[in-house]
Formats: sequence, structure tokens, C-alpha cells
Amino acid sequence: MSSKSDNNRLHSAAWRISLWATLAFALGTLLVFAGLHQFVASDIQRRSDAWLSGEVGTLGDVAERTPKDRLYHRVVGEVAELASREVPNRSRNRGKENDSVFFLQAGSTGPAKLWVGAGDGEANLAAIRAQKVVPDVPFHLNVKGFPIPFRVVASPINDGSSIYLGLSERDELRVLRNLRARFLWLGLLIVLFGFGIVFFTTRRMLGHVREITEAASRIGESDLSRRVPTTGHNDEIGQLSRTLNRMLDRIESSVHQLHTITDSLAHDLRSPLTAIRGKLEMSLSEAGASAKGEPMIVSAIEELDRLTEFLNTSLDVAEARADALRLTRTEIDLDEILRVMMDLYEPCMSDRGLRMQLRSGGPVKVFADAALVHRAVANLLDNELKHLPASCTVTIGLQAENEAAVVTVEDDGPGFAAEIQDAMFRRRVKGPDSSGYGLGLAFVEAVARAHGGTIFASNGLEGGARLVITLPCAQESLERSVEAVVVGIP
Repeated sequence: MSSKSDNNRLHSAAWRISLWATLAFALGTLLVFAGLHQFVASDIQRRSDAWLSGEVGTLGDVAERTPKDRLYHRVVGEVAELASREVPNRSRNRGKENDSVFFLQAGSTGPAKLWVGAGDGEANLAAIRAQKVVPDVPFHLNVKGFPIPFRVVASPINDGSSIYLGLSERDELRVLRNLRARFLWLGLLIVLFGFGIVFFTTRRMLGHVREITEAASRIGESDLSRRVPTTGHNDEIGQLSRTLNRMLDRIESSVHQLHTITDSLAHDLRSPLTAIRGKLEMSLSEAGASAKGEPMIVSAIEELDRLTEFLNTSLDVAEARADALRLTRTEIDLDEILRVMMDLYEPCMSDRGLRMQLRSGGPVKVFADAALVHRAVANLLDNELKHLPASCTVTIGLQAENEAAVVTVEDDGPGFAAEIQDAMFRRRVKGPDSSGYGLGLAFVEAVARAHGGTIFASNGLEGGARLVITLPCAQESLERSVEAVVVGIP
């Protein structure tokens, strides 16, 4: 039972709601981060492009105003070196070597006129000349030997050459990488925290629903006074609890009224029937009773007995179909009951030329009303006794399958009439040759349903009638029968 309970918790609605809510929250958070990442990347690049455009303009002015003498390279180089120390987003712990910025002055052909940066600048110049450059428009530059691209701006000067200022995208990528790493951990914590909140809230909310379900499953036809627990909140769960309790109040009132009506009806009808039967028996015992009148009195007494049985069975079927059949449940052994009933009916069966046999796998215990089970089995055997021709065999089988007791009653007689096969469990439905009231199978079906079981009737492939009754075994009987009451029987 514990593993089954754990499995139900694992597949509970709280888990599903929490997982779907967490998935939706994670996707939403991911979309927000994607937008934030794009915004930060664009802002960093905008700042880098603004710095490049401003610095390349300054360097261009310095290059144009500085005389082209032997101090030209020193002046312009120092200005470029000074500018490289003002790189935006640069890591503070980086060494003195300037490998994130380069300054290059060159013409359309020939070697570089001025180079400030790491290396000799030949790879940078080759990469620049390999692509189409638009003045004053930043562009990406991939340089051989450098795994990270540069962001470069070109500006022409009066001597026909151009100056190029390049900024490595390493610091920008570092900032974005740190942003992604921090978001990953922060997002994971937020998602887990959100999952915990959703699961706790949902589990607590659905816990009230589970309590209502468990309480409702314990409300049986023999105990309608119990009520589902209510909460102090005026939310949907509280309204559901109060609505169910009001419904149970109405059901309890209706069932009590039904019991009162049936008890009154039974008393009002049984009393005069008993009085009439008593008077007939007195008339029969009087010495003055004629031999001609004696059979009529005996017949009248038998009709009264049949009428009394019809009344009792009709009331029981009506109560069972209204889910109001009063049960006194105990643990009983079906194997023992079937053997007792067969011993009881075997003499009558033999007188009619019928044979009986039992195929049982051993004791099978159910939690049921012993008196009603006895009456149900008696109705089945009475039907066989009344409708089977001589030389037929009645076979009763009993076995346990999937936590249920299966009782099979079959014969090799003519079987059920075709016109009643679709309605044989309805009241007052009987075969064309039947002399009864059509309540036998209806009562058996009512007893089976009242105990949370089922009944199925059909004709065998080789002829004969076959009835299969399924009742929950003892450990599951109460739970299943109450579930049948909660779901409702049409």
C-alpha cells in the first residue's frame, strides 16, 4: 500500500501543475534574459563604437596637424598609446601589455606607416585590405593569429592614407560571458524557488481536495452522517466543501425519508397480509372445513406467501437502486456459503432431475452482508430450479482474480430468451415461460452493485445460461463499494 501511495503522490496533480508552471516560468525567464542579453550586447557595442569613433577622430586631427618629421611617429604613437589606456569595459587586472587595442596608419598599398599595438601589425593590415572598408563606419575584423575579432573604425587623412583604430571584443565577450554565467545560477535558483513555491501552494490547495475525497470515500450508505472537512477560507475549495456537505445533508434526508416510506409501506402491507394468512390457517385447521375447500385455502396461503416475498424483494430492489440498501457487513467466506446453499438445494434439484457441481479454488473472503448474499445465491438457484428442464447440470464456480471474488453460475439448458437479453436485470422483466414476477435477477444485480461489484449475463457458446458475479475481496471491498456510491449508480 505504501508504494502505491508514493506512486500516486508522484503522479499527483501538484507535481504536474508545478512542473508545467515551472516550465512556463523558465521559458518566460529565458525569453526575458534573451532580450536583456541582446540589450546589454547592443549597449556595449554602441559604447565601444562611440569610443572608437571619438578616438579615431582625435587621432586623425593629431596626425594631420603634426608635421611629417622625425617626431611624427613619436607624437602620434604616444597619443595612440594614451588613447588605448582609456578602453571601455577593460578588465582592471589586465597586464601592461596592450593587446586589446591597435592603431594603424597605412595607404592603399605598401607597408604600414605607423603601428601601435601588439606584434608587427602585418596580419592586421592584411585583414583590413582583404575587406571593403567604409570610412567612419565600425566593422568587425578577424585577424589571423587572434582568436577574438576586433571592432575597427577607419578615418582618411589629407596625405592620402587612412588611420585605423581597432578594439578587441574580448572585454565585451567577457562581460557577456559573466552575465550569462550569473544569470544561469540566478535563473536556476529562481526557477527552483518558484517550483518550490508553486508545489507547496498547489500541494496545500490540493491537499484539501484530497482530504475531501478521502472523507467522501468513507461516507457509505450505512453512515451518511459524516461530512467532508471544511476550511476557514471563502475560496473555491471552501465553497466546494460546503456545497458537498449541503448535498450530503439533502442525500441523508432523502435516504431517511425513503427508509421511513419503505418501513411504513412494509408495515402497512405486511400487517393485513399476515392477518389474512392467519385467518386462512385457522379456517384450514377447523374441523368443518370441507375437502373441496381445503385446496383453495392452501392455494390462497401460497399466493399470500408469494405476495409477501414479492413485496420484500421489490422494496429491497428499490432501496438498492436508490443507494439506500441497509447493509450489515461482515467478513464472509463465499466458498462456505456456496457449499451450504448447494447442500440446501441439492434435494430439490435431485427431485427435478437436475445435477449440481461446484468448482472452487478454496476459501475466498469478501466484506459483505451475509443475509443478502444468501438471498442472492438462493434467487439464482431458484431460477435454475424453476426454468431448467430435467437432466441438466448446474455448475457453480468460484475463484479470486485481481483482488476480486468471481462467482460463475452456468448451466446446459436452453439459455436466456432472446427478447430479454438486453433487459434481464430490469424489474418485472421475465421470460415468456416464467411464472415469477421478474425480480430475481434484478435483486441479484442490486445486491452486487450495493457491494461495489458487477454482474454479467449471457448465453454460452454451446448453449445454456451463464452469469458472472464479481465482488471485491475483503481488503478492498469497503473502499470499492463506497466509491460506487460516491460516483452514483443510475
